[in-house]
Formats: sequence, C-alpha cells, structure tokens
Amino acid sequence: MTDDRAGAAGIRVVLADDQEAVRSAYRFFLDRQPGISVVGEARDGVEAVRTVRHLRPDVAIFDIRMPTLDGLEATAQLRSSGDLEHTRVVIATTFDLDEYVDTALANGASGFILKDTDPALLVEAVRAAAVGDALISPAVTVRLLRRLAETRTGAAGDVSVTDPGRLSDREEDVVALVAVGRTNQEIADTLHLSLSTVKTHLASVQTRLSVRNRVEIAAWAWRTGRR
Repeated sequence: MTDDRAGAAGIRVVLADDQEAVRSAYRFFLDRQPGISVVGEARDGVEAVRTVRHLRPDVAIFDIRMPTLDGLEATAQLRSSGDLEHTRVVIATTFDLDEYVDTALANGASGFILKDTDPALLVEAVRAAAVGDALISPAVTVRLLRRLAETRTGAAGDVSVTDPGRLSDREEDVVALVAVGRTNQEIADTLHLSLSTVKTHLASVQTRLSVRNRVEIAAWAWRTGRR
C-alpha cells in the first residue's frame, strides 16, 4: 500500500543522530532542496525506529553509533518487521570500515555515505534511495567493489548477465564512471552531458543488465573489467 503523503510532500526524510549539530546541518541543507522535506528527528536508535514507524518517511538517515541501539541494528529491526517496505535507510557515518558497509547493506540499507562528504552527495543519496536505488560514498565504493571482484568465484558463469556488445559506447562510458564512484552530476560534467541524459543512460543500462541499481551496475563493471 502506497503512502500518499510522500507524493504530496515530495521526499519525506527522518534524521537520526545523537549529535544535534549534525541533525541541524542535515536539516538546514535538505530542507532547502526542491522536493525534499525533513519531517522528523531522533536522538538514538530506539527513538529512530519508533519515529520511522510512526511517520513512515520515504527516507531515513541513520548514524551508526547512537545510544540504546546503533543505526545498523535499527535498520535490521525495521527490515525484519517489514517497515522498510515504506522507508529506505541511508547510513551516514564518520567510520569508513568495510564491515560497517557490508553490515549496512546486508541489513537492508539503501545507501552508505561518510559524514564529511560533499552535501550534494547526501542529496543524491536521498533521491536515489527514494526511488529504490542505492548509493555508496565514492570514498568506499572502489575499495568495496575491488574486494567483491577479488573474492568472487567462477569467473565466466556469474558475469555474463548481458552481451557486452549491447551497451552503446556512451553507456560504456557512464558505466565506467559509476564503477569508480562518480555521482550522476560528476558523470554529466565529465562526459559533457545533461543530468537527465545521464539518468536515461543509467536506466537503459539497468534494463540491459537486468540489475536493480547503480551499485549492481558498478559491481558488474568490476567483474567484467569495465573500470
């Protein structure tokens, strides 16, 4: 069942962080973006879960290290109870650790960004999560995907999701930049394309590769040597 409030108010966001200054900074920036509004805040993990269940936002931004319940476990609780059908979680943290990334994604998060990232990436992560996509901070994307590529087994059978020849030259260019963690705006600037054209190429690539989001596009690029 669709929550009609999201369509009426754009992307509704809940912020969960034990530091008021961080929440205030996020709110200041997000509330000034077209189509995004912060509708609630939480100071710890238990309050975060309760707030998400009450407000049913489109996106929740969870810190990892919060009192009473950390952001990773809060995400897992929401997933296990079915609440992530309505809300996508983006994990924002100071700690750039592989195990946090793995756990966040395994627990159902739709994004992982570092707190010192460019605010524009925070906005892109929120927008991506709201449409069911996933975005991982460029600071960790390449390392994560390299590790996935190095640990995979069965070289041929698990990478042939599509005929490589079916991607156009421009789509190949876009895929290569996604694989090294570039945002849509950075891809547009690098390839001298409009933002809408980049999004069109990404949608086409997802269809051709039968993948769900940009993280899976990047993983495919690493497995097939397109980075």
